[in-house]
Amino acid sequence: MKIFTRMALAGAIAASVFITGCASTSSGSVYSGGQARQEQTVRMGVVESVRQVTIEGSKSGVGAVAGGVVGGVAGSNIGRGKGSTIGSVLGAVAGGVAGNAIERGATKKQGLEITVKLDNGELRAITQDADESFRPGERVRLLSGGGVTRVTH
Repeated sequence: MKIFTRMALAGAIAASVFITGCASTSSGSVYSGGQARQEQTVRMGVVESVRQVTIEGSKSGVGAVAGGVVGGVAGSNIGRGKGSTIGSVLGAVAGGVAGNAIERGATKKQGLEITVKLDNGELRAITQDADESFRPGERVRLLSGGGVTRVTH
C-alpha cells in the first residue's frame, strides 16, 4: 500500500506541474511560437473605453484528476476493509471537486475589455490580460492574425 500511496502522490505532483506549465496567456505582449514570424494586419484607432473583467480559469480536468487521486489515497487510510474502500471513494470524489476548484481559481486572471474606435469609424472590443494599461483617448494599434487580435501601443 505504501508504494501505491507514493506513486499516487508523485502522480498528483506531476499533474499539478502540468497544470502550471499549460497555463495559457491572453496578454497583448506574449506571442505563441506559431504566431511568431506571421504577418499581421495592423489597424489604427483610439481607445473609447476600458473595462476591468475577469478571465475565467481553465477547466482541463487535470485538477480534478489530481485531487481525486490525492483524496482517494487519503480516504483509503480511514478504517479497514469496507471502511477503507468507502473512504477511498468519498475521498476521491471530494478531492476531485476540490482539485477542479483549485485549478479554476489558480488559472483565473484579471483582464481588460478595450473598446477601440478604428480610423474608419468601426468599433471593436478586444479582451486581453490586464498586463498593460490603456486610457480612453489614447491612440493604439489593433494587430490581427491567425484568429487572434490584440491591442498594443
